[in-house]
Amino acid sequence: MKLSIIDEKLKIEFTLKEQLLAVRWQKIWQIPLSHITQVTTAEPQSSWKELRAPGSFIPGVVKAGTYYTNRGKEFWYVNRETDYLTIELQNESYKRIILTVDNSESWRQQIVPIQN
Repeated sequence: MKLSIIDEKLKIEFTLKEQLLAVRWQKIWQIPLSHITQVTTAEPQSSWKELRAPGSFIPGVVKAGTYYTNRGKEFWYVNRETDYLTIELQNESYKRIILTVDNSESWRQQIVPIQN
């Protein structure tokens, strides 16, 4: 996955493998920075009560796709890595996007100043 910030939008570009595992048909996801309310790098909470629809889950390997939780609709694409980036949203169909990406703290710092 590749992240970039272009024209006041966070752009997330998925590889074909990531699209298939997450059952996401769009290769590129663009989110206006004004819709991002918070960005954190702490390990996100997860529980067995989440409903995956659609997506993939292989314990200890990958959690990918749309999950319905008590927090609302979330998109997850995490793997064994622990470099989490959690993006809280408003005015979007998803309440949170949770990713594992290289240099998550750097991404958090890039997104936070722009949104304020």
